[in-house]
Amino acid sequence: MMEQTFLACVADDEDINWLQSSIATVGHVLRTPQNLDSLLGLIEATGATLVFVNIDRNNLISQCALIESLLEARPLTAVVVVGDGFDNELVIAAMRAGARDFITYGQRSSEVLGLVRRISDRLPQLQSRRERGELSVMCGNQPDADAAFVAVHLALLLQKQGERVLFVDLGVPNGESLDILGLELGFTFDDAMRNLRRIDRSLIDNAFVVHESSGLTVLPAGDNGSVLSGTNSSELFLLMSALRQSFDKVFVNLCGQKSCEALHTLMGFADEINWYSNTSVSACRRNLDLLAHWRDSGIKLEKAQLILDRYSAQVPPDSRTLSKTFGMPLRGTLPHNPELRLQSINQGQSVFMLAPRDPLSKGLVSLLKADSHQQKSSSPGLFARLMEITK
Repeated sequence: MMEQTFLACVADDEDINWLQSSIATVGHVLRTPQNLDSLLGLIEATGATLVFVNIDRNNLISQCALIESLLEARPLTAVVVVGDGFDNELVIAAMRAGARDFITYGQRSSEVLGLVRRISDRLPQLQSRRERGELSVMCGNQPDADAAFVAVHLALLLQKQGERVLFVDLGVPNGESLDILGLELGFTFDDAMRNLRRIDRSLIDNAFVVHESSGLTVLPAGDNGSVLSGTNSSELFLLMSALRQSFDKVFVNLCGQKSCEALHTLMGFADEINWYSNTSVSACRRNLDLLAHWRDSGIKLEKAQLILDRYSAQVPPDSRTLSKTFGMPLRGTLPHNPELRLQSINQGQSVFMLAPRDPLSKGLVSLLKADSHQQKSSSPGLFARLMEITK
């Protein structure tokens, strides 16, 4: 069965984690508010056909009304209720409202997965109505200014291909990409979240910051940074869906953000994951601890590729060993060259402009060659054209 998106009107964090770990092999679970308009909007954006709805005695009437209204508006949607399966009154009320089935909190994962497979196999797979751009993320467990440096240069290279690219910089520390590109703070990620319902091509063209020499569009965090732990995951998904309808590629720097549901949502729906680390023992240990936790929690990382920054082949461990230890393919390594990095940040110019023949510049370009997805979707001469900027 193809990987799907499942919506869950469930309030408790433990229940969301239980659902996600139970059905991780077939798709992602996105938490939604128990609000019909929000639910319909997310169904439109994701093409989801199966929705989990929590019911309890305290809110039974409103929860059953939500199920009835949802099925009236979307009759091809299947609703599975999550609640106390030993309470016959709840089970009967859910079935009368139109629920397809009922699962009990903490039910065995194999039983939940089997139920989801059976229901999904009988349902039509609805696609979102509009084409969406590719979502790429860069993540790592610790704040690192060099992560933003690498991310913004990758975004510049993607823009160089002639596609419309948006770079969203939510990395810690805050504001590094603006310094590298020589830009002033304008419309921010926090502004976009506050104006979620107004995001369209007109607002993007008029309000978003654009790097003039490259054409790269940039959406930075606010003055004090944007903490994803306080961001509603369903609203974040809707924002990313709106942005992906206006851009060919959306590249998000998440390095240094603390693990939270909103971060997991972005990771789960990303088309490409770049895992950023340097080769110090402490940095690798922190990243490996986070990776182990996420894998145990059912977060899918099959699309992840490793980027090793400030790498020296003369200092162990080597890149091949680290790739095996991280359990993901190596996308590439980058030399340090602190002088060139500092010059780029202080002058507000990319290393491609300052020193196109430097090993750091060539290493950044080579990261695109190592991207297997890019190789499949690109013309044979694309990498050769990109290399022109380093000559």
